[in-house]
Amino acid sequence: MTADQAGLIARRQLNALGYDDRYVDRQIAAERWQLVSDVVVCTTTGVLTREQHMWAGVLHAGPSSAIGGLTALERRGLKNWHREEITVLLPKSRNVSPVQGIRFVETRRPVGLYATGALPVWRTEPAALLFAGYTRSARTAGGLLAAVVQQRLTTAERLLEELHRMQPVRRARRFRRTLEGVSAGAHSMAELGIARMCLSEGLPMPDRQVRRRDASGRLRFTDAEWRLPDGRRVLLEVDGGFHMDVEHWEADIVRERDLVVTGAVVLRCTDREVEDEPARIASSLRRLGVGRSSA
Repeated sequence: MTADQAGLIARRQLNALGYDDRYVDRQIAAERWQLVSDVVVCTTTGVLTREQHMWAGVLHAGPSSAIGGLTALERRGLKNWHREEITVLLPKSRNVSPVQGIRFVETRRPVGLYATGALPVWRTEPAALLFAGYTRSARTAGGLLAAVVQQRLTTAERLLEELHRMQPVRRARRFRRTLEGVSAGAHSMAELGIARMCLSEGLPMPDRQVRRRDASGRLRFTDAEWRLPDGRRVLLEVDGGFHMDVEHWEADIVRERDLVVTGAVVLRCTDREVEDEPARIASSLRRLGVGRSSA
């Protein structure tokens, strides 16, 4: 049994195999085993591996618990979203004692229904949607949904199907818009916002992340670009919060100037405007000719 659980075992499992608590305590006292929590022991010594910490969490939480959140997505292969703290999901109203480095999250969702594997780990779609629904930042939530698709852990279509099955889900309407944008080919949060704006305001989808040489010869990547019937190009550059930094602000001025002298029309907006005032940005783009037929 311990071989299947990375060397960890719960006292309740040992008791079921005929080993009482006195036997367990003697093994710990002899330093053959180590105590991981008040109900979980490790039959090896030394520093626990990441996998062993995960097993410790689900064994401590008891039956019907599972790895969830970003930890589940880490196990599914998600890169660049690592959190040291391990997330374990367990049924609502089950009280467990704390374990350092492990966050126990109660949920009314059927925990076992979404889990697979010997170490029970939530599937990509429900793990991503539940985390996205309850993380503080809506922008982080959207970025995560984009990331699991971009890293080919799932598809926007499968996430949309799971979103429907899991209802109610917090931020569900926003997630549908985000996933529609991902399905349309967006990669960054700026691109997602632009894609949602185009879908809601009836604008043509722009070319995104276009490689351009500016007036000084440097390679630039533009957020969104439309070509007008008269041959001119309209660029929309979306500024995030870090653009308020003086260094970035000055660099953006230079970037914009170098693009303008090549003949491009450059509009700038903030990511907040894209989310909260898409009609206003769309109106400016239409006045420049974006969306007009070339016929």
